[in-house]
Amino acid sequence: MTGPFDLHGKTALVTGANRGIGMAFARALARQGARTVIWGRDPARNATAQALLTGKGAEIHARQVDVSDEADVTAGIAAIDNAFGRLDIAVVNAGLIDKRASFVDIDTPAWRTLLATNLDGAFFSLREAARAMIDGGRGGALIVCGSLAVFAGTCGLEHYAAAKGALAAMVKSMAAELGGHGIRVNMIAPGYIQTEGSLTGDRGADIAQRTPLRRLGTPANLEGAAIYLASDAAAFHTGDVLVVDGGWMASLD
Repeated sequence: MTGPFDLHGKTALVTGANRGIGMAFARALARQGARTVIWGRDPARNATAQALLTGKGAEIHARQVDVSDEADVTAGIAAIDNAFGRLDIAVVNAGLIDKRASFVDIDTPAWRTLLATNLDGAFFSLREAARAMIDGGRGGALIVCGSLAVFAGTCGLEHYAAAKGALAAMVKSMAAELGGHGIRVNMIAPGYIQTEGSLTGDRGADIAQRTPLRRLGTPANLEGAAIYLASDAAAFHTGDVLVVDGGWMASLD
């Protein structure tokens, strides 16, 4: 495989990659030739994901990592460097969703638990990946999985929105700083994506009807955006939030 989307010879990391959107990101990068490392907290899910992804493209490696644990993240990045000598792509996807009935029902433990993974975990992962890329001297691509909550409100998910909004701001500052090292930083903001057990029944049908493309998204619908941002095709693209939502944010109906 040759061309601007070719990822052969590169090493990629995807956090929260043992199911759903994260697994789709990993599958996409592996199909383009990137050696891909998947992180997840559940070793059994990691093993299942590794088995499902093996043979889809380049080699797949799995490691049990809790991104909310700074030492765990640091050790995980060091393991990549020790095993492969390079990190070219990091997709920071690990996160929790904890919808409450109301903002006033978000207690302090819920706030701190969600931000520990969605914000602190993303920060640890991005920082350590950036350090590895700077040390490697080859540049790289950092990609953050965001949300439409960056742009619009969702009741009962204020803690989730706070994390995603903070990451969107971080992406711009990181892009401004890290560009001098040849590191590009972007965010993908998915729309309503059908994953395991989500968006079923009347709610899923209503969202699909209100989406201009008249359907829910699938994890596979995000693969193209990840391949583009990870590849040389996006060599001059940084500091952006790329929306993949079936037209949801474009419609007032």
